[in-house]
Amino acid sequence: MALIELEQIYKIYNAGSDAEVRALAGVSLSIAPGEFVAVMGPSGSGKSTLMNVLGCLDRPTSGRYLLDGKDVSRLGKNELAEVRNRTLGFVFQNFNLLPRMSALENVELPLVYAGVPARDRKQRSSEALELVGLAKRQDHHPNQLSGGQQQRVAIARALVGRPKIIFADEPTGNLDSRTSTEVMAMLQALAPTGITVALVTHEPDIAEYASRVIVVKDGLIVRDEQREARRAVVLETGEEHA
Repeated sequence: MALIELEQIYKIYNAGSDAEVRALAGVSLSIAPGEFVAVMGPSGSGKSTLMNVLGCLDRPTSGRYLLDGKDVSRLGKNELAEVRNRTLGFVFQNFNLLPRMSALENVELPLVYAGVPARDRKQRSSEALELVGLAKRQDHHPNQLSGGQQQRVAIARALVGRPKIIFADEPTGNLDSRTSTEVMAMLQALAPTGITVALVTHEPDIAEYASRVIVVKDGLIVRDEQREARRAVVLETGEEHA
C-alpha cells in the first residue's frame, strides 16, 4: 500500500479582483514506503505548494490526500498538527534551531510537544544525535556548531519522533559541497529503515542522490521518473566518491 496517495489535488489562491492562481492544478501522485523522492521545478512551478500539502502544512482546495491510509485532506489545523508530530519530520535550509538551546534541547522539542516524559526525551534525543555523529556536541549551542553540524542537529530533530516520512526543503542550500554530500548520505541511509524521504531542491546534482525525480511545472507534474541513485559517500579525507 502506498504511504502517500494524492488524487486530483488542486490548490487555488485568490489573487484579488476575482483572479485565481492555480498553484496546483490536479496533481495525482503515489509514494511508497522507503522511497527517496526529489521534487524539482522552477520558481512558481508549484513545487513548494505541493510539499506544503504533502507535509500537512496546508490543505488542498479540492482533491483527496491519503497519508498512511488516512484521508487528511479535510482535517483542521489541530488535527493536522497532530499528524505532523506523529508521522512527519522536517529539515529546512536554514536549520531553524533555537539559538538559546543546546543541540540536545533543540532535538527534544518535538517530544516536548508530544508529551513524552523528560527522561525518555533525553534518552531518545541523545540516541538521535549519536546517530548523526554528534554525540560529543550535545551541550553545544547552534553558534558553536558549523553549518553542517547544525543541519545534522536538524536531521536528528526530524528523526527523534520516529517519523514515517522526512520532508527536506533545500537542506543543502546553505552548505558547501562536501557537507552537502554528508547530509545526502544521511538521508540515503534512511531508505533501508523504511523511512520515506521527500526532498525539494533546485540543484540537479543533489537530485541525483534520489531514486525518483518528480518535476513540477505550472502546478502539474510534467515528469516522474525512477532511476539509479548516485551514491553519496564521504571519504575520511573529506573528498566525495560517487
